[in-house]
Amino acid sequence: MVIRMSGDLVIETKGLRKTFISKERGGKKGGKKEIEAVKSIDLIVRKGEIFGFLGPNGAGKSTTQKMLSTLLCPTSGEAKVLGYDLAKQQNQIRQNVGCVSQAGGADQGSTGTENLVLQAQLYGADSTTAKKDAAEFAERFQMTSFISRAASTYSGGQKRRLDIALGMIHHPQLLLLDEPTTGLDPQSRAYLWGEIKKLKADGVTIFLTTQYMDEADKLCDIIAIIDNGKIVVTGTPEELKSSVGGDTIVFSFQSEETARKAQTLLAETVQAEKIQTINNTVHLTIKDGERKIADLLRSLDAKNLEAQTVTLSRPSLDDVFLKYTGRTLREDLIK
Repeated sequence: MVIRMSGDLVIETKGLRKTFISKERGGKKGGKKEIEAVKSIDLIVRKGEIFGFLGPNGAGKSTTQKMLSTLLCPTSGEAKVLGYDLAKQQNQIRQNVGCVSQAGGADQGSTGTENLVLQAQLYGADSTTAKKDAAEFAERFQMTSFISRAASTYSGGQKRRLDIALGMIHHPQLLLLDEPTTGLDPQSRAYLWGEIKKLKADGVTIFLTTQYMDEADKLCDIIAIIDNGKIVVTGTPEELKSSVGGDTIVFSFQSEETARKAQTLLAETVQAEKIQTINNTVHLTIKDGERKIADLLRSLDAKNLEAQTVTLSRPSLDDVFLKYTGRTLREDLIK
């Protein structure tokens, strides 16, 4: 099947919006309340990239993905997926997009092989081709040792391998992954990260929703942060972190007096975004901190201002979330 795209654009949305209507409690009989889950978002996802949709629970990530996969109809706005109009060409989108939801799509009473064969046949493969593809995907995702067991017996990591294989069995060029590593142990998360990178290397474009900052940072080429149904900022991980400011270097000294002398010297030595003394420590915010830290230590040693400890920290995506929303993503996750 030929996939039609506008240049290298795989997903393009303009003013995409989704509103739900719910009954109000305690109000007039039959009263209804409008809940705007996604508020007029614009997205561009290019061919071959891993696009991360980062935000807390309830931000609108899954609702957006369900619209892009045709599982939900937008309330308003426009979108093209693989060059197809979301409002008019839903069947073509479904044929060319793989989708892995948080809940997964496997029949728990069937074996992994049975699930894969059925999924391939639903996309038009004949019996021979479906069985061949099922065997290939079982090997590709290292499932051969358990693929003949019922899916209900799989561990969390094994289930997610099967879910992704089901999403890829018809060889789509776009894969929608909704929170693929939620609830997994570190080893299973690391394995799936590796598989996602391999899919990208094979030319698959991936739209990944996640609430994990480290996952977005390590995997994604572009990240859009969504909060309360709105995209607040978009960029590469490095662009987003750089927008917060420079690296922070903390020097600790034997006394507050020494720290203040060190602050004066450091302020004269380098152009800092921010420098302050707190008790016996000097906090210096500067770009390219890792590259400059050795020169700063030499300057201190030349004036007999010996630092007892030195730590370097870089801006994180949580710092980015804090800058653009006024709170940290961690705060939302522990509520």
